[in-house]
Amino acid sequence: MDEFGYTQTLDRSIGKFASFAAGVSYISILTGVFQLFYFGFSMAGPAYAWSWPIVFVGQLMVALCFAELAGRYPVAGSVYNWAKRLSTGTMSWLAGWLLLLSSIMALGSVALALQITLPQLWSGFQFVGDGTGPFDFAMNGVVLATIMITLSTLINAFGVKLMTRINSIGVFVELIAAVLLILALGWHVVRGPEVFFDTAGFGEGHDLGFFGVFLIGAMASGYVMYGFDTASSLGEETKDPKKTAPKAIIRAVTASFLLGGLMLLFGILAAPDLSDPKVGHADGGLQYIVLSVLGGPFGKAFLVCIVVAVVVCTLAVHAAAIRMMFAMARDNNLPFSRQLSKVDPVRRTPTVAAIVIGVIAVIPLLINVMQPAIFTILSSISIVLIYMSYLLVTVPLLRKRFLKKWPLANDGSEPGFCMGKWGLPVNIVAVLWGGAMTLNLIWPRQEIYNSVPPFEWYLQWGGVIFVATVTVGGALLYRLKIRHQTGVLAEHAAAVAAHPASGEQARPAGEAANPSAAVVP
Repeated sequence: MDEFGYTQTLDRSIGKFASFAAGVSYISILTGVFQLFYFGFSMAGPAYAWSWPIVFVGQLMVALCFAELAGRYPVAGSVYNWAKRLSTGTMSWLAGWLLLLSSIMALGSVALALQITLPQLWSGFQFVGDGTGPFDFAMNGVVLATIMITLSTLINAFGVKLMTRINSIGVFVELIAAVLLILALGWHVVRGPEVFFDTAGFGEGHDLGFFGVFLIGAMASGYVMYGFDTASSLGEETKDPKKTAPKAIIRAVTASFLLGGLMLLFGILAAPDLSDPKVGHADGGLQYIVLSVLGGPFGKAFLVCIVVAVVVCTLAVHAAAIRMMFAMARDNNLPFSRQLSKVDPVRRTPTVAAIVIGVIAVIPLLINVMQPAIFTILSSISIVLIYMSYLLVTVPLLRKRFLKKWPLANDGSEPGFCMGKWGLPVNIVAVLWGGAMTLNLIWPRQEIYNSVPPFEWYLQWGGVIFVATVTVGGALLYRLKIRHQTGVLAEHAAAVAAHPASGEQARPAGEAANPSAAVVP
């Protein structure tokens, strides 16, 4: 940590599997695929499944770029710290700011996934009404999500060892369940793959035809395959992180693609009746298919595994948000930085940050408690912010490549991962993909941002308005106030003078090597 100008305050206890599990549990195919299958299917039918390999290819390009950076800078708040070494102070702060906000919102939207599974597991989990009222679904989802976030706060505040232990066990269960579910659905296949080449009437009447509805349905896949950077965000708590984190990032996104893709494939091929309206409805979806195909105790057992996946996904999202808040706060880059960066001396985890994030995550849920489309709205806005923060890393990295400043010249330290000559084309695709997906996600479609009455222009444009507000507002906050206080807090600064950032020339004493290099007493 001295190399990066920080002292080691967090508990370095995470092994290879736990690092891999952190990335897998954030992506969490059993959470994401089951939470949003109904949405993709309702938009584009069975052929929406083609979006899964398309999203994988795009996100793999991003993951490869991140793996290179993780092999050099395995530091908490990875995206923020990477941007800090690639770009300006404003851009790096925005990268951290947007990812922090998106992680907090994603925490709420992931916890909401319990509403899609628990009431189907047992009707007693529908605490609000009987599920048929116009707001029963959303209100009960908020109750379950709030309980889940409270538990996540307690676990994450207790320490990284407890969190990773629960997370690793949960991911093991999730992976085994995914494999068994794929085999079970494959055994019950009732139709051939030709269904994936038939638009089935979807897109009729749409301005862009099937392509138009496919772009909307593709969001269901885009909402799932992200968060692989979590493996590096826990780098300060990982053993041999420069080698462990890059491998964990690539393995997490690849394993998620294979298992999630096979679930989609066999789930659609095994569905008893694809014309059943419940297949494309929030209270049905892939859970409904599993219960219909497997039935009885087997179907219920798989739903229990989905609940386990939601729990560990919530823990991972919360953990990533904590590390981002901690990383920015120790650089004095947030309001109340000294409090938010406090590390419990016994548990060696940012306890205050864990509690603050848990409290803030519940606020968007309460605001949207009377909004039946709460899932798609929260998911859309949070994912837009994530894709934007990723772009604030891949774009300056591409610029460095064009200027021949990346990969870094040999500085005596061995990088954990390097793409070599493939780096430039991979980085170009990563930037083009990120820009295209951001545009697709933020486009003010009524189907996403205002799918139920009342139909108002400001609701349909709500995503654009919110993203623009937090981006411009965040930039002004940094430029007008925070940049004047930026500097590593004394309690987190390295005991010895930090080495110059890799690839940089040595600077005179007292001159910062990066925007956060100065020490604040």
